[in-house]
Amino acid sequence: MRFFKYHALGNDYLVLNPADFPGWAEPTREQIRAICHRNFGVGSDGILWGPLRATQAQFGLRIFNPDGSEAEKSGNGLRIFTRYLHDQKLIGETPVTIETPGGVVESRVLPAGQLITVAMGRVTFQSDQIPVAGPMRDVLNEKFTIQDREFTYCAAGIGNPHCVIVLPEISPALATHYGPDIEVHASFPNRINVQFLKVLDRRNVQIEIWERGAGYTLASGSSSSAAAAVAHKLGLVDAKLTVHMPGGRIAIEIAPDFAIRMTGPVTQTAEGRMDVEIFSTHV
Repeated sequence: MRFFKYHALGNDYLVLNPADFPGWAEPTREQIRAICHRNFGVGSDGILWGPLRATQAQFGLRIFNPDGSEAEKSGNGLRIFTRYLHDQKLIGETPVTIETPGGVVESRVLPAGQLITVAMGRVTFQSDQIPVAGPMRDVLNEKFTIQDREFTYCAAGIGNPHCVIVLPEISPALATHYGPDIEVHASFPNRINVQFLKVLDRRNVQIEIWERGAGYTLASGSSSSAAAAVAHKLGLVDAKLTVHMPGGRIAIEIAPDFAIRMTGPVTQTAEGRMDVEIFSTHV
């Protein structure tokens, strides 16, 4: 069973081509958890299952979190999948369309080969589209109490849901302490990705990320997109900015309608074959 491993700023995914897995309609939750486990499996922050047939794009893609749940969209995952398509000579440097459960995106490999640009779609702040519980509204500067602390948060959707908390100081410890409870808060019926955001200046922000279904994450393309959009919506940053994360930096451009264009690197780390024996270990 062949796999290709890449990372996007430390956020690593395995690309599994369904053609290499005869008899699999899709990996089961148990198989996903076994494959992604860093001690008992190959190890990754998720699985990119594709290319698949698509009805609205050139290629289809499904994205699975290491806990076995499915993600609607992943910015880093889309960049990695685009790089994989390019490495397999399925595409060149012209733009390509990819269909995910969170919508269709357009991506492009830049001439150097390692930088990928993805048109992520338009960010919404509307509660019913994210979704966030309660009456229909733009979810901006609302409050909740998590454990012992009150936070002011904004919510955004870009094919998947995000909760952005702007603070004067952030840290990995903050994300790992409060992120798990925010992810499953009753306000978010589909759970939510969490970003703690610090504004550095008009063209730079820093985020720490707790990713739904994956936990603390070194980098995230959709989180970068959502966090940048919230900061711009609040008037804190310009329309072109850099998002700094523990794993590195992503460039974001925000159109007047809050459509997002994201550019960042992808690195291939490994190619190999996994053995069915990994599924005999319970994780």
